[in-house]
Amino acid sequence: MKTQEYELLSEIEQDPLVTQASLSVRLGMAVGSVNWYIKRLVSRGYVKVSRLDRTRLRYDLTPEGMSVLTQRALQYMKSSLNVYVELRKKSKVIVADLKEKGISQVYIDGNDEMMDILRLTCIEAEIKIDKEPGEVVLAKEGQEFILVE
Repeated sequence: MKTQEYELLSEIEQDPLVTQASLSVRLGMAVGSVNWYIKRLVSRGYVKVSRLDRTRLRYDLTPEGMSVLTQRALQYMKSSLNVYVELRKKSKVIVADLKEKGISQVYIDGNDEMMDILRLTCIEAEIKIDKEPGEVVLAKEGQEFILVE
């Protein structure tokens, strides 16, 4: 299942009365693309469309659609947890290296989720986090943590 289809299922699950125009804005897709994906979801049996009046439609997830949405959410959670576990291992390795070198304070260059994991690991190891760059800087390169001295 494509990401766009999953996002549409998720939006429909949250608001069955959502319009294709608002889906287009929320998901950053052309209205024609939204329409095409909805038709595809209907043909697969994931979404049922009901006409409320001349201009309003209601989209309901079928049991199959709900199952697919749930499976995709579980896959995403498992994948995210695996990424977290790997980053946590890498952060523990670099923090152990800092401790071995007798380094007790660092500056962490970056402010995203990956660096938050490193920040947490440093705090747990009682390594002081500097507010300004100093002698020791921890940064990232791709999915790796690096020590800049």
